[in-house]
Amino acid sequence: MKALAFLTRTRNGRSFDWTDWLSYAYLAMGLFLMFGPVLWLVLSSFKTEAALNEFPPSLLPYGQKSISVPGEEKLKPVFRVTLPDGSTKELAELRRIGLTSTLVDPARPDDYVRVNMKDREPVREFKMATENYTDLSGKMSFGTYLWNSVFITVIATILTLLFNSMAAFALSKYKFSGRTAVFLLILGTLMVPPAIVLVPNFLVISEMGMLNSLWGVIWPAIATPTGVFLLRQYMLTIPDELLEAARMDHASEWQIYWRIVMPLAAPALAVLAIFSVMWRWNDFLWPLIVLSKNEKFTLQLALNAFQGDLVTQWNYLLAMTVITLLPITIVFAFLQKYITQGIASAGVK
Repeated sequence: MKALAFLTRTRNGRSFDWTDWLSYAYLAMGLFLMFGPVLWLVLSSFKTEAALNEFPPSLLPYGQKSISVPGEEKLKPVFRVTLPDGSTKELAELRRIGLTSTLVDPARPDDYVRVNMKDREPVREFKMATENYTDLSGKMSFGTYLWNSVFITVIATILTLLFNSMAAFALSKYKFSGRTAVFLLILGTLMVPPAIVLVPNFLVISEMGMLNSLWGVIWPAIATPTGVFLLRQYMLTIPDELLEAARMDHASEWQIYWRIVMPLAAPALAVLAIFSVMWRWNDFLWPLIVLSKNEKFTLQLALNAFQGDLVTQWNYLLAMTVITLLPITIVFAFLQKYITQGIASAGVK
């Protein structure tokens, strides 16, 4: 009820003004532009390959109705047939030779009807092709690709939080010569296009013997200037008195960092975790460069490899795409409350 009252509120409690209607129009347009393609993707992932090739396309996953006919092993497609007397009837198609279709009424399997193809139309029904998801394991090494993506995302996110928080802790709470210069140098790397460092990173990973290794994808991505900046700005809001009190209680620097600073910086860490999961899970170019063995592919590389030169099974490809979207959606749903708080606090000082 609170959500409904919020959406229907007007200025000063008066009736709807034209500006209110315009605002709702902009809101509806924004929702359509953002979620329309996602809704189409999810619904299309439940369509059969034949339904995806239909024109004009339909939003909902409709498929041709099939029915069992006595004496036939497989289900037969159902058509709405226009009979010579002008009446219409739903019949099952047994076979088609040229332009002539042989159909039969399942209730009267011995009564055959032969009609021209133009005198029949398929009977469609709402049908969700769940086999698009259940058959993925048989079409490709889906479990292997999923494990590779999860491993890279989880390990890279943990290391990103650890290394970036250490750097941010030093830059925010330690006073040393050149601290500002180091911070500006880290920020300056934001201006370097990622494409420029691809070759140097590749050469380093190659010399370290990490080609075709998941660790070769992880290590170059764990230190990010965005993460250092975000955490450093947030840690500046933590009172230095807390750290001094801990030192007076003979706490080590590691204890101060791990037991005081890290819990207090949880909102900023949650924001960086969301960013890191999105970066690593959706990364395509760097894994494409480092990984060439099929068993090391991530889901993003598998999606690209699943597109054939001549034939592409779009129903399986769309189902796999939906699965790749689920982890990002789940992470964002659970941690989105920290985004505003973390980013707003990171802008202080």
